[in-house]
Amino acid sequence: MPFRCEIVTQERVVFSGEADYVSLPGTEGVMGVLPNHSAMLTSLAFGEVMVRSRGQEEFFAVGGGFVEIQPDHITVLADSAEQAEEIDVERAQRAREHAEQMMKEGVPTDPVHYQQIQIALQKAQIRMDVARKRQHRRTMPHLSGE
Repeated sequence: MPFRCEIVTQERVVFSGEADYVSLPGTEGVMGVLPNHSAMLTSLAFGEVMVRSRGQEEFFAVGGGFVEIQPDHITVLADSAEQAEEIDVERAQRAREHAEQMMKEGVPTDPVHYQQIQIALQKAQIRMDVARKRQHRRTMPHLSGE
């Protein structure tokens, strides 16, 4: 019995549909959600959200936020979110290289600046990882439904 799943940001609805299972990057670790899950509200870390519906998997890169889980629906309120197909891999690679270069040039003494660089590096890596899953699915027809 599927349940309703929505992934939204302040700007848009990134995904809205039925799901049989959702995997989320919680701040305490990865969590899985099935239909009839206990109600809860928790925070999200930077990471990958996977939505499985009828044997098909869709991947999303999220940049933190919150998730509300109810027995019949789940709402991901993400600070940022992109579907795998939307990710510009070259741009993510350039962002990662830029953040790595900033780290190599010397660790900033300002803790806020250091944290911003770490977040940029983490976000770029997550985007690249999620985009690779899209590419991997394209090479494996049994996973992409082709």
